[in-house]
Amino acid sequence: MARTPPKRPTIETFKVGAAAIDIGSKMHMAAVNPDATDMPVQAFGTVTRDLIDLAVWFKSHGVTSVAMESTSVYWIPAYEILEQRGFEVILVKARYAKNVPNWRTDVSDVGCLRQLHSYGLLRGSFRPSAGIAALRTICANESGWWNTLPLTFGTCKRR
Repeated sequence: MARTPPKRPTIETFKVGAAAIDIGSKMHMAAVNPDATDMPVQAFGTVTRDLIDLAVWFKSHGVTSVAMESTSVYWIPAYEILEQRGFEVILVKARYAKNVPNWRTDVSDVGCLRQLHSYGLLRGSFRPSAGIAALRTICANESGWWNTLPLTFGTCKRR
């Protein structure tokens, strides 16, 4: 009597329009769904024009949601440009994403990050709304970060 092996559960794609960015100080590696293009991973610079090109590239490949590692402060311009252009952007702590074995290069890192994001397996870090983030930046530039919380109405001073 032949025994049939038990069925193994498969992971279904949760977010079809998922993409990912591996943030770097001089270059960002971005990945989209490999079914959408022959070159699913591309490198982009870090200046504003390059980040706008990144957003256009994402739109042209049907991306709706982007996961990125929150590396130092390098993620902030990319996050803001993508958010302004209507993408859902989540920040992922690098140590959570790196728990997957066999990540060795930026290309494989970003591909794996995109795949985990498409399965819905990444949890985003807290990021305040754009208005609150802008207010905190203004206050930090005026009086130092230590004076930003708690804020009184209409001023950047501590209570």
